[in-house]
Formats: sequence, C-alpha cells, structure tokens
Amino acid sequence: MMMKNVRSAALLVLCLVLAQQAMGHGSMTPEGDICILQIGYLKAHFKTYLPRSHGHEQFCEDLPEASEAVFVMEYEHDSLADMLIEFRIIHERSGKREFTREKDIEKIDDLESITVAYHPPRRELDVFSITHQFEEPGWYVGIITARTLALDETYVAVFPFEVGFTGYRYWPLVAFAIALLGSALYYDSRRERSA
Repeated sequence: MMMKNVRSAALLVLCLVLAQQAMGHGSMTPEGDICILQIGYLKAHFKTYLPRSHGHEQFCEDLPEASEAVFVMEYEHDSLADMLIEFRIIHERSGKREFTREKDIEKIDDLESITVAYHPPRRELDVFSITHQFEEPGWYVGIITARTLALDETYVAVFPFEVGFTGYRYWPLVAFAIALLGSALYYDSRRERSA
C-alpha cells in the first residue's frame, strides 16, 4: 500500500515539473521544435538567434547570455504581411517576471523610460526580423503590436523572457524530488523486508 502511494506521489511530482517546463511565457507557446507567437487570433513562428556566441542555434524564449540577438518572426497567417508590425522590448519592472501579461503592460505610465529597444510600425512581407544588443542579463518583456493598415484593428502579443538564463531554475526541485522518492523507496523496501 505504501509503495503505491509513493509511486503516485512520484508521478504527480514528475508531471508538475514537466508541466512547468513546458509552459510558455505570455503569448509564446513551445510546439514541438518551434515556438508559436499568438498575436490576437493570428500566429507566427518566432525564434531568436545569438549569432556571435551560438551561431545558428535557435532560442524560443529565454536567452543564455547578454549578447547581440536577432529576433525572427515568420508569419503563419498571410494577413500579418498586410499589417503594420511594431516591436518593443522593455525591462520587466512589475516583478511578475515570466507571468507578465498585457494587462500589466497597460498599467505602466511611462513605457518609454523602460524601453530598451523600439522598432516603429512597419510592413514586412512574410518575415519580420530585428537585431538588438543586450548589454546586461535580467528579465525583459517583448511586445509585438500588429495593426491593420486602416488602423481599425489592433492585436498585441506580450512575451516575457530572461536574458542570462542558465537553465537551472527547476533542476533543484527535480533533484530534491528524485532524492525524496529514492529515500521513500529505500525505507519502504526495508520496511517490507522486516515485516
């Protein structure tokens, strides 16, 4: 009976850890080996490159170091090619980090003062790309605004990301869960032998 409870608990912990890892930040969703950016009802493939330090390696959200970054957005919907696309990167100041959403951005009084990169609205056919040099690690928020040429419809995507992300955020929890599970299994097997 005890063994069944331990196995159930271990499975629950594993599922929680994997679910947390699979979650995207904000409007960004990892799907297989690509990242999908949701801009209202519109979608685009989104990737970031650090060409000087990581060559052609693609990053979905978090970046391992402060470096020159190339953001690339390939439209999944043709209507994005007929829209004005605006791209902004700001320092994340709400304290919500990966949980920052559009409503948090709307509460900021002076967006310009925390803007690190801004590319005014422009129309790009099929692929939108920009380059930005990150000078320091930390939490940032990407904001993509897509407006129809008639300016009567606006769609926004907000995606927080970390620059200088080492990938160890959840590993201490995983290591602890494995150690806890191993201890429980060891003591449970000893208890069964002595009974």
